[in-house]
Amino acid sequence: VSTQSTGLFTSRPRLTFVSCFIILRRSLVMSNFAKEFLAFSDSSPSHFHCVSTLKAKLLANDFTELRENAEWNLKAGGKYFYTRNQSALAAFAVGSEFKAGNGFALLGAHTDSPNFLLKPHSAASKQGYSMVGVQCYGGGLWHTWFDRDLTIAGRVIVKREGAAATSELVHVQRPVLRIPSLCIHLDRGANDNFKANKESHLVPVLSTEIQDQLQGTVTEKDATHHSALIKLLATELKCKEEEIRSFELSVCDTQPAAIGGVHNEFVFAPRLDNQMSCFQGMEALVAASTDKVPHVQALVCFDNEEVGSNSAHGAACPMVEELVSRVTRVFAGKDDNADELNKFAIRRSFMLSADMAHAVHPSYPEKHESEHRPSMHGGPVIKYNANQRYATTAPTAYMLKELARRHDIPLQEFVVRNDSACGSTIGPILSSRTGIRTVDLGCPQLAMHSIRECCGTTTVGQGVALYRAFFNEFSDVDAELQAMN
Repeated sequence: VSTQSTGLFTSRPRLTFVSCFIILRRSLVMSNFAKEFLAFSDSSPSHFHCVSTLKAKLLANDFTELRENAEWNLKAGGKYFYTRNQSALAAFAVGSEFKAGNGFALLGAHTDSPNFLLKPHSAASKQGYSMVGVQCYGGGLWHTWFDRDLTIAGRVIVKREGAAATSELVHVQRPVLRIPSLCIHLDRGANDNFKANKESHLVPVLSTEIQDQLQGTVTEKDATHHSALIKLLATELKCKEEEIRSFELSVCDTQPAAIGGVHNEFVFAPRLDNQMSCFQGMEALVAASTDKVPHVQALVCFDNEEVGSNSAHGAACPMVEELVSRVTRVFAGKDDNADELNKFAIRRSFMLSADMAHAVHPSYPEKHESEHRPSMHGGPVIKYNANQRYATTAPTAYMLKELARRHDIPLQEFVVRNDSACGSTIGPILSSRTGIRTVDLGCPQLAMHSIRECCGTTTVGQGVALYRAFFNEFSDVDAELQAMN
């Protein structure tokens, strides 16, 4: 797919014999990343698990874990990370030639995806069924959750006898919940005008009350959660039921991620938005080199993007400013003005806001603006919006275009139709909060916010290659941008 010209602008994708050959050749390399993503997805059924998976990868690649409530001892060439709330993570590598006041090459993503969260009082009963009350998190395509083999995953606060309370991850790896459809015979108009009430229809079935009686898991009146659910969690965590003090649990699908299509060109998986960007950023960071690099390379994965980012661990929190400030102050000399150097660092930094993009849908092409229809294998997508729903500007777009040109990575561009509402992401939040120059981009996918989403296998490696180039070569390209200020 050819999407670049020799000038400043990108053109729409055109399939030619040569470009098809290039896709085939590159796909052999890129497919390895797609296969690795399958394992990443399967081990990340919740935002807590996503951070845990990222953490394990970083530790395996010699990153040192820091704590936000302790002093940081850093050195040039060092690699570090820390987590917040078990659902957000910041990882960074200090360039060997970094000095206080130099810039940061930042890549931002988010760990959360639309799903159902168990209510604080989840025990519900209807018509002889034991059901689990849930909250809708984010703007999901909720009809895709019907008739799926569902389970639960998240974190549980456990207080074992004689021990301090711990926060432990749990993932029940078998179907235990289901949201059944109403049969067509009782709703003849279901195929014409299906609409589910989020409070009364999206309530997963856990068991029948008669089986609860037979199995000895009858739930007491006014109980907070069903006895069968608590027993299941205790079994998974190898603790006593009374030792479970609190939890945050998500509903998730049990079907593993897979590569599909007749040519094995698609990734079918849950939570592509936005675990894919987290995965790509992590792979790029661990592969980047700090040798002769004058900047800090950083990946920041936030929580709660799907509900506005307004939390202590979302993009609206001061996590980025604190990261820049703390690192800068560690490297500042005793006689340096650390506050002034921190301001320099902010103005010399750059943020890639990485969140998945909308590929053109073959059955609904009219939903895309006619000149901005990203294709599945056409490369990462730069997002624009005149009303600042995306943070991209001409200079920040140039950063990506120049890096892509250097490494022969295809790029695409997206703008929403004027008669359609535009979504947003962490880019405008971060740029307006910090003043850091930002570009919004993402890899193209179909079925965003469905329980099962779809992207191209080449997409995975294209993103990794672009982000690695950004981490390695940011300062070089930025020298041109700084001259424009």
